[in-house]
Amino acid sequence: STQSTGTLATTVMSSVEWNASSLLCNSPKHSKRRDGEPERHRTYEHSNLHNSPSNRRDIAKMNFELDQERYVELLRTLIAESEHVQNAPSIGLVPKEDLIVNHVLSYLKEHTQENGGPLVVEHLSWCEGRGNLVITYPGCKDGEIMSFVGSHMDVVAADPTNWTVDPFHLTVDGDKLYGRGTTDCLGHVALMTMFMEQLAIQRPTTDHAITCVLIASEEAESTPVKGCGVESLLEHGHLDRCKAGPVFWVDSADSQPCMGTAGAIEWSLKCDGKIFHSGLPYQGINALEMVQDACSYLQGKFYEKFPAHPREADYAYACPSTMKPTQVESMRNSLNQVPGWSLVRGDIRLTPFYDIAAVKSTLEGVVDELNADPSVLATRGPASKYVLNPGTEEELKGKCTLTWGGHCLQGVACDIDSKGFAALKGAFETVMGEVKPYSICGSLPLVREMKDNGFDIQITGFGLSSVYHGDDEYCKLSDMCNAFKVLHRVACEMERKEGAEPDSPKNTSSP
Repeated sequence: STQSTGTLATTVMSSVEWNASSLLCNSPKHSKRRDGEPERHRTYEHSNLHNSPSNRRDIAKMNFELDQERYVELLRTLIAESEHVQNAPSIGLVPKEDLIVNHVLSYLKEHTQENGGPLVVEHLSWCEGRGNLVITYPGCKDGEIMSFVGSHMDVVAADPTNWTVDPFHLTVDGDKLYGRGTTDCLGHVALMTMFMEQLAIQRPTTDHAITCVLIASEEAESTPVKGCGVESLLEHGHLDRCKAGPVFWVDSADSQPCMGTAGAIEWSLKCDGKIFHSGLPYQGINALEMVQDACSYLQGKFYEKFPAHPREADYAYACPSTMKPTQVESMRNSLNQVPGWSLVRGDIRLTPFYDIAAVKSTLEGVVDELNADPSVLATRGPASKYVLNPGTEEELKGKCTLTWGGHCLQGVACDIDSKGFAALKGAFETVMGEVKPYSICGSLPLVREMKDNGFDIQITGFGLSSVYHGDDEYCKLSDMCNAFKVLHRVACEMERKEGAEPDSPKNTSSP
C-alpha cells in the first residue's frame, strides 16, 4: 500500500501475500503494525548483525560457480511474468514489478536475517505493485560497501506475432535462452539473485557490505506515479550509503566493462502547410514533403555543430552523437490531396561530452531561421513550394514547430581512474582472459545524475547488445556462467588490500 504525505508518497511495504511467518513480517526489527499505522520495514542501518571479522572466511579462496539448472528454472519463472511487466504506457502497458519481487523474495526467504540467514532485505515502494528490492550482505567494517545496482524488473513490449518463439515463456535452444527480458534485464535479475544467495550460503567474511538493488521502471517514465523506481530510491536517501564505494550498474551487455553511455533526448517536428488538390500542388504546401526536408536540414545542422568529439576515441564509443527520425504521422487526407500537416518524431543520442541544453538551444535557433525563410529548404521539383505568393499580401509560409519530449536522459562517462573501474577490469581479465572496455550510445536512467552527486558509477552487463529491445531476444547461458565468476572476482578485487598481489582464482571462463 502507499500513503501520501502532501504530494510525496511515504515509503512502506507493498502488499505481498505471505503468512504470519513471512520473512518480511516476523522479525523484531520489522514489527507488525498497529491499526492505522504504516508497516515498518527493517533497513541495513538498523541491523546490528554485521558479519564477524573473527574466524575469517576469505572470499578469494571460495569457488563461485553458477548452478546452471537452477538458473534456468529461476529465469523460466521470471520470464513467465514478462508479459505482465512490459513497460509501454503509451500503448496501455504498465508493469507490475512486484510480480518479480515476490519470486525473488520467495527464492531468498531462508537466507534472510529474519530466518537466521545473513541477508537484509528491503522492499521499497511508492506505487502499488511497483516495488524495488534492496538486498544487503553485511560487511564487518562500517562505511565499507560495494553495490550492484540497476538490474530492472520491467521489460520492453514484445509482439508475439514477430517472434519465432513465445516471448513470454523461456525457450532453451542449446546455449541460447530465448524470451523477453533474457538480455534486458530479467536475466540479470536472476543472476544477481543467485549471487546474493551464494554469498548467504558460503558466508565469506568481507570488510565491505555487498548490496544488490533491483529496480522498477527503467524502460519508460514511471506511471501513474512519477519516479517509482531508482529516482525515488535516490530522492529518499536509500542509496546514500552506496556513495562510500563503487556502484556497479548491471544493465549493459556484451560481457565487458562499459565506460560510457549517451544521453537520450526525444523530439518532434511538426510542419503546417496548406492542404490542396494534388493535381494543383503549386497552390498548396505539402507538409509531408516539408517535414522531411526540414528534418534533413535540422540533421545537417546537428552534425555540423556536434560532430564526433575527440574524447569519444578515449572511451571507445562505437558511434558519435546522432539525431534521427523514428516515427512519422500525417493528417488523414485523400490520396489526391497534399497534406496540410505532418509530423516526425525521433531522438538524439548525445555523448556526455556535449551539453543537452546547448543542443536544444541550437536546434531551436535553426527552426526559427526556417520559419523566417522556408525557402532555404530544398523542394521536390518545380511545383513544390513552402512559400506561396511571396512578397504579396497573400503570402503564406509553411511553419515548423520543434518540441521536446518529457523523457530526457543524460549520458555518462565513467571515472576510468577509480578503484571501482580497476576492480571491474581486473575481474574481467581474470575470468575472460582479456578485457576490452567499450562505450555505447544506449542510455541509462539517473547514472549521470548519480555520478555528478558523488557516486562512483561503473557499468557492465552480460546480455547481448545485438538483440536489445528486438524480436527473438536471448542471452547465452555460458555468458551468465562467466558473469557469476566476474561478480565474485569484482568482490575479491574490492577486498584485496592495496599493494597485495591478486589471488590465483579457481574460476576459469566457461566455454
